[in-house]
Amino acid sequence: MIYLDNAATSPVRRAVLERMWPYLTEEFGNPSSTHEYGRQAALALTHARERVARVFGCRPAEVVFTSGGTEADNLAIIGVALAAPRGRHIVTTPIEHEAVIESCGYLQRQHRFDVTLVDVDADGLVDADELGRALRPDTTLVSVMYANNEVGTVQPIRRIAQLARASGARMHTDAVQAAGWLPLDVGALGVDALAISGHKLGAPKGIGALYLRRGMPVEATLHGGGQERGRRSGTENVAGAVGLAEALELAEAARPRSADRIAELRDAFIDRVLAEVPGARLTGHRRLRLPANASFCFPGTSGEAVLLDLERRGIICSSGSACAAGRDEPSHVLVAMGMGAELAQTAVRFTLSETTTADELATTVVALTDSVAGLSGHPSAAS
Repeated sequence: MIYLDNAATSPVRRAVLERMWPYLTEEFGNPSSTHEYGRQAALALTHARERVARVFGCRPAEVVFTSGGTEADNLAIIGVALAAPRGRHIVTTPIEHEAVIESCGYLQRQHRFDVTLVDVDADGLVDADELGRALRPDTTLVSVMYANNEVGTVQPIRRIAQLARASGARMHTDAVQAAGWLPLDVGALGVDALAISGHKLGAPKGIGALYLRRGMPVEATLHGGGQERGRRSGTENVAGAVGLAEALELAEAARPRSADRIAELRDAFIDRVLAEVPGARLTGHRRLRLPANASFCFPGTSGEAVLLDLERRGIICSSGSACAAGRDEPSHVLVAMGMGAELAQTAVRFTLSETTTADELATTVVALTDSVAGLSGHPSAAS
């Protein structure tokens, strides 16, 4: 099988599993315990936090381990918004991950927050100046994803963060898809909160991390024993934190060369699909996109039918966000980009990894060409 659904999840790296193994077996202590087992677990957690902080370019105390990207986004949005005295206005976009959209919706329903959605263009790109005009004296938080999980468009986060902070608002970015492909230095980005998820990087599912700027008030969304400096209660997932730190460091070390290599493969793949697959339309920005993302619509087909046919041919991909799989509605991201519902339901997303090869992508183009031609009733470009 050729696996091209890495934005949904990735296999655990062997080096990550080996680093985790002792904390799943003999070093199994609770880091809150005062005996030797607990002290060893606490030390491992400290080292993992330091390693994540080095990639973020922040202090270790500014790193909060969570159960994943969804919890990290929830804590950043709900926790920061409820703790901030500035006001009850949030600025975000209509193409955010469900974890952000639903967190904002919760604040609207339960705490009477006002949420402004800043439109994106046909490529899924936010106009920073338009977002700046949406800021108000009572804006307490701006949340814009670093890179979109469906179409791969990369947002001007530095500029948006500058505008947000100049207005007195806090800036959060969901960097779950960006991690491993784009720089995560929070100082350079200018953000106050940044979320990542381990299973997109080769760590297990069930572990994530959130950067929270020092001194920024945050209301805990999980209550209990006060772990993570009172910001996230619950016994820490020591093995998961160790694995996340290992995966993040490995990805960051490889990023300078792997991002460029994969972007070249992606561009060649996009060019071939547009040239050879009947009616293919690229979604997302042609240049400002994640190195590993190639997403398309195929008019006259069903995205789900294309997926099933490609899987029969040995190729695994997706129709968009795995978190929205199985729903009948068209992608909220594509609709927000101005696409009609019928066309949006023909979407297919291919997401590469650093191990993806040119031969695998060449095989995929041939299979995709035959699949779309058969399902749409149109001859392929090669016919």
